[in-house]
Amino acid sequence: MKGSSSKSVPAVIGAVLVATFAASAPSAWAAPKAGDRCAPKQVGTSSGPLTCVKEGSLRRWRPSPSTKPSAVTSAPAAPAPASSVATSSAGATGTSGATKEPIKIGVALGQTGASTASLAQDQTLATRLAERFFNDRGGVNGRPIKLVFQDTGPDAPGAINAFNTLIDSDKVVGIVGPTLSAQAFAADPIAEKAKVPVVAPSNTAAGVPQIGDYIQRVSAGVAAYAGNTVKYARTLQLMSKAAVFYAQDDAFSRSETVVFQDAIKAGNITLLPPQTFLVNDTDFTQQTQYVQRERPDLVAISGLATSGNLVKQLRDSGYNGVIIGGNGLNVVQTFAVCKQQCEGIIVAQAYSPDIPRTGMNADFKAAFVADQKREPGQLAAQAFTSVQVFVEALTALDKAGKLTTDLGATRRELNDTILSGKYSTPLGDISFDKDGDVNQKNFYVAQIHMLRGDTSDVFSGKFSYVSF
Repeated sequence: MKGSSSKSVPAVIGAVLVATFAASAPSAWAAPKAGDRCAPKQVGTSSGPLTCVKEGSLRRWRPSPSTKPSAVTSAPAAPAPASSVATSSAGATGTSGATKEPIKIGVALGQTGASTASLAQDQTLATRLAERFFNDRGGVNGRPIKLVFQDTGPDAPGAINAFNTLIDSDKVVGIVGPTLSAQAFAADPIAEKAKVPVVAPSNTAAGVPQIGDYIQRVSAGVAAYAGNTVKYARTLQLMSKAAVFYAQDDAFSRSETVVFQDAIKAGNITLLPPQTFLVNDTDFTQQTQYVQRERPDLVAISGLATSGNLVKQLRDSGYNGVIIGGNGLNVVQTFAVCKQQCEGIIVAQAYSPDIPRTGMNADFKAAFVADQKREPGQLAAQAFTSVQVFVEALTALDKAGKLTTDLGATRRELNDTILSGKYSTPLGDISFDKDGDVNQKNFYVAQIHMLRGDTSDVFSGKFSYVSF
């Protein structure tokens, strides 16, 4: 059983590294893949089974209506006798050699919704990549895995519905997800009650692993590394005053701003009264006027990728001070929001595409680059790692002869196996503490540098990883 307190995680900053994240359209000679960028003039046109569609400020190649599934989520299987459902989900008694039925792992991500779709984009790409990657390597002792996707949307009710469907209808052995910490606080108790293991790929708010015995996360809590951005910012210039802004309707943002505030005060910087906004806000006039009036040397922003609008409006208003952000701004989707005004933002990172340089990270990076023509970021690496944890724990469980037709027993044994395992992942060597929180060694600070894309409204950028 899990304890009541989580283990601290040391923060070690890596050497100087540079990772480039291209966001331009695929070249004319290359056949596009689903998820690739397309040019403005291609919107509405088709290439094979794909059509260029506009998604907010972005354009992507997506399956054409005639080839696209009728729903984002996988359709639940027709009702079957309990024994056959268990066999399909968890496997025959003994080793996987007894059956080639795929082992179903649930994936609950916010594939739609303004506050989640940009984050879940890389998560979805990485989990699908992981499914192919591990099946090509033999799956679970020769038995394939099958990811069953349910779209949580951007809110708590969507996450609750997705978890219920995956557990009761899809009969998965475990769940990767959800995207947001606020969704985790709503949906994880459902998995806990049903005794279904959850591996969270991006829930960094304080208290998530403590929801219950069946809740684990590979996404280190923001307390482990977000404060490093303040330490690095202080090496750039003298600072006497700082302002903090956070999304008051988002659990992660409320948690992260506390870390920023504590780091600011620990650095003997005067902290102005914290200011708030909402996740889906687009007009930040009040916040920019506050900064113009108070003239802080440092602005710390805790929000999702959409809070890049606050960055843009601060820069447009003439603010030239240092801006730092955490998990909401450390994704490539930020580039399309604040565009050239993203330049110089300092962000916390729990992943580097170049450390470790060998092993699973090298394999993951090569596979992701081959698939997406850009290097992976933190959300992609954590999502891939979540699937890897399930695959390796299922393999160990099968070798022990405990992957059986009893789905309930398999879920319980799988949870124990996950918690006791050690994994060499794209994030480095990880394990879980008694609460299910990740033990991770390396963390990073990166600074955004922007590059203009192929058209005036398309921008790409790179994260330059720094040590201090």
